Amino acid sequence: MSTLRPVPVLALDHVVKDYVGEAGSFRALHDVSMTVAEGELMAIMGPSGSGKSTLMNIIGCLDSPTEGTYRFEGTDTATLGERALARMRNSGIGFIFQSFNLLPRLSALGNVALPLVYAGLDQRDRDAKAQALMAQVGLGDKPRSRPSQLSGGQQQRVAVARALANDPKLLLADEPTGALDTRTGAEVLGLFKSLNRKQGVTVVIVTHDPEVARATDRVVRIQDGRVFYDGPPTEAALYGHSEVAA
Repeated sequence: MSTLRPVPVLALDHVVKDYVGEAGSFRALHDVSMTVAEGELMAIMGPSGSGKSTLMNIIGCLDSPTEGTYRFEGTDTATLGERALARMRNSGIGFIFQSFNLLPRLSALGNVALPLVYAGLDQRDRDAKAQALMAQVGLGDKPRSRPSQLSGGQQQRVAVARALANDPKLLLADEPTGALDTRTGAEVLGLFKSLNRKQGVTVVIVTHDPEVARATDRVVRIQDGRVFYDGPPTEAALYGHSEVAA
């Protein structure tokens, strides 16, 4: 008896992305195909202008392919209207950014609870869940602190907790250690690895930093809008050596 293969968290099939401006058409992605299985911890790498940010925006349902297909949990995103896409982003994807994007007027607990407001939970339930998430990222004693009262690493931990609020299938992190010092960045990467190893959270990190990618299990390197490498984080893959394509 054959067994059914699990549906990937996300799958891109021959994705092309064109942008049109005053100077004409520019192709940012060329025929990109890749899948990400549940429970993966991976990095998307590439220099500035390589297309990695465009790829991140498509994965995060912030943009759509010009050609090809993008499926999130088996659903072709091209079949969804704006409201359905917004629901998919809010419930399926947890976003983490280099600049943290915390609201300064809210406490740490309030920032973590914010997605739960939009999800319709009452205040008691969302505060309880937000407090549990704060404890999960090691900030259980900081619920009333404002972002300005927290260090950069603590602010990023709050951002991670907020991204986990709706139990997403995917954590999508854009240069999550870019604004942090080396030691604090390593702590945040350790948090991602713990979430992945202990809870099975699927994590995709978009980065240009080889040391960040080294902490993952898989590297997809983008160059000139094409997948140049897809495999383990070897030295050649991390630093973009020419032999990576061999």
